[in-house]
Amino acid sequence: MNYLRKKSLENLFDKQPQTFQNDQKYSSLFASNVFTNEVLEQYVNKDAFNQIVLSVNKGSKISRSYADQIAASLKAWALSKGASHYTHWFQPLTGGTAEKHDAFFDIKFSGKPIESFDGSQLVQQEPDASSFPSGGIRNTFEARGYTAWDPTSPAFILGKNLCIPTIFVSYTGEALDYKTPLLKSIQTLDAAATEICKYFDKNVTKVNATLGWEQEYFLVDRALAASRPDLIITGRTLFGHQPSKGQQLDDHYFGSIPPRVISYMQELEYTSIQLGIPLKTRHNEVAPGQFELAPIFEEANLSVDHNSLVMDLMNKIASKHGFIVLFHEKPFEGINGSGKHNNWSLSTNTGLNLLSPGKTPMSNLQFLTFFINTIAAVLSHESLMRASIASASNDLRLGSNEAPPAILSVFIGKQLTAVLDDLENVSKGKLSPEEKTDLKLNVIGKIPEILLDNTDRNRTSPFAFTGNKFEFRAVGSKSNCAKSITVLNAAVAQQLEKFAKEVNTLIEEKDMKKDDAIFNALRDNLKGINNILFEGDGYSESWVKEAKKRGLSHIQNTPEALKAYISKKSISLFEQTNVLSEREVKARYIVDLNEYTMRIQIESRSLGDIARNHIIPTGIKYQNILIENVKGLKEIYGKDYQKFAEVQLKIIERISGHIDQINKGIIQMIETRKSLNKIDDEFNKAYAYFEKVLPFLNDIRYHCDKLELIIDDDLWPLAKYRELLFCR
Repeated sequence: MNYLRKKSLENLFDKQPQTFQNDQKYSSLFASNVFTNEVLEQYVNKDAFNQIVLSVNKGSKISRSYADQIAASLKAWALSKGASHYTHWFQPLTGGTAEKHDAFFDIKFSGKPIESFDGSQLVQQEPDASSFPSGGIRNTFEARGYTAWDPTSPAFILGKNLCIPTIFVSYTGEALDYKTPLLKSIQTLDAAATEICKYFDKNVTKVNATLGWEQEYFLVDRALAASRPDLIITGRTLFGHQPSKGQQLDDHYFGSIPPRVISYMQELEYTSIQLGIPLKTRHNEVAPGQFELAPIFEEANLSVDHNSLVMDLMNKIASKHGFIVLFHEKPFEGINGSGKHNNWSLSTNTGLNLLSPGKTPMSNLQFLTFFINTIAAVLSHESLMRASIASASNDLRLGSNEAPPAILSVFIGKQLTAVLDDLENVSKGKLSPEEKTDLKLNVIGKIPEILLDNTDRNRTSPFAFTGNKFEFRAVGSKSNCAKSITVLNAAVAQQLEKFAKEVNTLIEEKDMKKDDAIFNALRDNLKGINNILFEGDGYSESWVKEAKKRGLSHIQNTPEALKAYISKKSISLFEQTNVLSEREVKARYIVDLNEYTMRIQIESRSLGDIARNHIIPTGIKYQNILIENVKGLKEIYGKDYQKFAEVQLKIIERISGHIDQINKGIIQMIETRKSLNKIDDEFNKAYAYFEKVLPFLNDIRYHCDKLELIIDDDLWPLAKYRELLFCR
């Protein structure tokens, strides 16, 4: 495959990659292509500026006159940046981003050409976009889908386009995207968390969910990938024998970043910083060819937008450097897959991280309140949390090679577990002065010391407390962050609302002081919380048995996992928190089931095509070479030829055996698909694909990989693992 490598590198660096110059700093370029409040303030009057700030902070509507002012400002700014078009940038249920570009150019009735963009074009558009998945909310002929401006996420310039972040809804107002329910969950969580904060600090008027994602990914040489139809079509290798050296030595992990990769990373950072994406960390990951990048924490909605945007940028910039990016959770068999660790926390308008202990017992009590309620929320909706990260690709990753298991558990460390045990043992009712002093000084007061070096001890935990945040590690690398964060926000909001009612009832009906009421409510919410706390080996059989005893779900396939979405409990959660209606929830359930079926179907068809068009013909070609060799030996040695051709004859026989098994497998797989495609029910169809089609992929692959080891390397048509993983 060296000729492919050479082709990939031809003219690769004819143009100098865009990156930071010697005298440039991140801070000097940060958000230079973003329509920030600072930029807006230069273009509009004070009233218009205050209106948008109020809209961002309180969710209030922006009047048409102010929208026209803001639109005029956006147009002037965008044109000054060289933009020619604008687009409503949204995140449909495909998991990616979508955009339709319209030129600022227009022609007046008189025939005069002008640059035009007003408030109506800013606030709402009708992009059609009828072919995006909707789960039955609308049919393809119902083209009335609308995008509506999200002022909480600033517009930005990408290339020659002004991109305006928006939501995407049907003509009936139902959500067709990931952003709409995310925004609703953020708003509900803000209200619930702010009410709790009032117990501790009256100055808190707003609580933001914050997110810091860690994006893992693979880089593969673009030309080598072009020889792999499976990689191009499905995002993963459906064939490939493991190389003799993989990640056993851990020599790639945190190692020196290859020059070609660092050049790609630098251009990515340069572009991202200009777009206000605060990338901070980059490093080699465990598997060869695997890397990670991570930003500074941001408000959750903006962080989700930035993750979607950066994934788009990664693909575009990687191509310029002769790479393709693989976001698939398990692109290579036998080595680590890729996740997207979602580090989630809560911050107040006063600058406090609610999941970080303070210097006083009171601030630590506030920390415990949010800490315990978050765990209680995860326990209450653990099967829904599992459903939120379910996909055909993530199923391949979970439960091996350092990925979290499919059982949702929470890791907090032994010391914090002991704190919760002490708190649970608090006597019911009003506390005596001695009890309260002992609790505050000896239990709550020591929390900062406990957290200093006693968290983050289990890298395979699906949901771990890591000092001042919870890290949801089970999320897949190509998933939209909003999907899992929306569920987490809604679950925590519901739990906090329940907690507030409990505290207020104790204060009003039991005549308890505020501290006593909080202690009692916390103690009551600790009951059963140990069921989801786990610190051991998540891969062990003993944990599977123990988790079952605790009532935790252990679902290892997506169709079964997704059923949690449409349970009465989950629908009640979404409706109570005003995040999704029952119809919207069921629509998403159908969308996810259909996607699962289609993913397996595409992989199955790709595997069959490649095996028949590439692998079987190559096996026959090599077999013919061996047959000619045997004929030659027979001509030379006559009747004694077999002792000289023993190895060749065995190889010919083995090739025939593998080809036969591959062909039989493909025929059976095709017939199975045909029968399953007649199933109308989405769940039954998806589960049948899991149960009856997916096994064929492994069986056929086994024989193809055996042929890879037998056939002459010069004849093998697909780039091998040793080439794909170790290219530089």
